[in-house]
Amino acid sequence: MTLNKRSAGAPFWLLSCFLLLLALGGCKVYSFSGTNILPEVKTISIATFQNNANNGPSFLAQRFTEDFKDYFQRNTTLKQQARDGDLQFDGQIIAFDFAPAAIQQQNNQDVAGVNRLTIQVRVRYTNTKDPKQDFEQTFQSTRDFPATRDISSINNDPAALREVFRNIITDVFNKSVANW
Repeated sequence: MTLNKRSAGAPFWLLSCFLLLLALGGCKVYSFSGTNILPEVKTISIATFQNNANNGPSFLAQRFTEDFKDYFQRNTTLKQQARDGDLQFDGQIIAFDFAPAAIQQQNNQDVAGVNRLTIQVRVRYTNTKDPKQDFEQTFQSTRDFPATRDISSINNDPAALREVFRNIITDVFNKSVANW
């Protein structure tokens, strides 16, 4: 009798799976990485971001661009090419600021309790297959550091900059290919 109950539910289970797959397959492609990329989009090109920030370190643009490329390579199946991709990114780092964020009284003097790193990146996104998705927008991320850390120690700490980069890149990713 147990066998009959299981076999009677099998067609319902198969039908449910089929309907779920049908619902997921619309005009756009869904992936478990959260992307929403049209099936005809196959390539991506990411130009080197320019460093237009007045006080950013010299390696800033190269490191940001490489992290940007790595993120898209890990999270999509798009083939990267130097130019004329179906999806195209370019832009510039427009701000790199390291300033006191919390002032405290110490020995009757105002001193920084926390220093804040702020990075802003202007991104231009072109979708050659769906121009309605194009945008140009500024993305920003910040990270606080103890006042004992100065800017040179931050610049020599790849993990510190990468955290700020990752926040910006994730926001760009979500706006462009995840359509959030």
